[in-house]
Amino acid sequence: MNLTMIFAQISVADTAAQGAGQVTMSYWDLAMKGGWVNLVIFLLSLIAIYIFFDRYFVIRKASMEDNNLMNRIKDYIHEGKIESAMALCQSQDHPVARMLEKGIRLIGRPIQDVHAAIENAGRLEIYNLEKGLPALATVAGGAPMLGFLGTVIGMIMAFYDMANAGNNVDITTLSNGIYTALVTTVAGLIVGIIAYFAYNILVARVEKVVFQLEARTSEFMDILNEPVE
Repeated sequence: MNLTMIFAQISVADTAAQGAGQVTMSYWDLAMKGGWVNLVIFLLSLIAIYIFFDRYFVIRKASMEDNNLMNRIKDYIHEGKIESAMALCQSQDHPVARMLEKGIRLIGRPIQDVHAAIENAGRLEIYNLEKGLPALATVAGGAPMLGFLGTVIGMIMAFYDMANAGNNVDITTLSNGIYTALVTTVAGLIVGIIAYFAYNILVARVEKVVFQLEARTSEFMDILNEPVE
C-alpha cells in the first residue's frame, strides 16, 4: 500500500464519518495527538509569550522620555548647579537619565572621558533592554525544527505500525503516526512564526531607544562644548 492509497482512505473515512454524523475531534484532543513534541512546543510558546510581554512593557517605558529633561540639565550645567542636575537625573527612572548622570558626574574631566562614560552607560542600558531577546529568537527558530522532528517521528510510527499490521493495514492503524506528523508540524510553525514576528517587533522598538540614547548623548556633548555666557 502506498501513500496515495493511505490518504485516499483518509478522505473516504472522513466522508463516511461526516455522513454518519459522528462527533468530530476537539482541538485539545487533536493537539494531544502530537505527543511529547507538542508538549515541548507548548512550553516554548509560554516562554515566548512571557518574554514578549515582559520586554514589550520595559522597552515601551524606556521609549517614553521627558521632553524637557535636556533643557533643564542645560540650565543647571550653565548655572554651575551640577548637584541639581545629578539629582534631576536620579529622580527619573529612565535610560537617558541614568546615562546622562554618568556624564554629569565626570564634568570637569577630559571630554573624551565623559563621552566614553556615557557610551558605556548607554551600552549597559541597551543590554538590559535586550535581555530575553536571544531566547525569543531561539524559540522562533527552534519551534519549527521541533515540529519537523515530530513529522519524522510520526512517519516512523506510521510505517512501523504498517509493517506490524502486515496485510491488515487500515487507516486506524496509521492514524496515530499521521496525526503526530501533521499536528506537530502545524504547532511548530504557528509558534515559530508568531515568535519571529514578536522578536522583530521588539528589535524595532529597541532600535528606537538606541536612537534616542545616541541623540541625547550628542545633545549632552554639545552642551558641554558650549561657551558659558
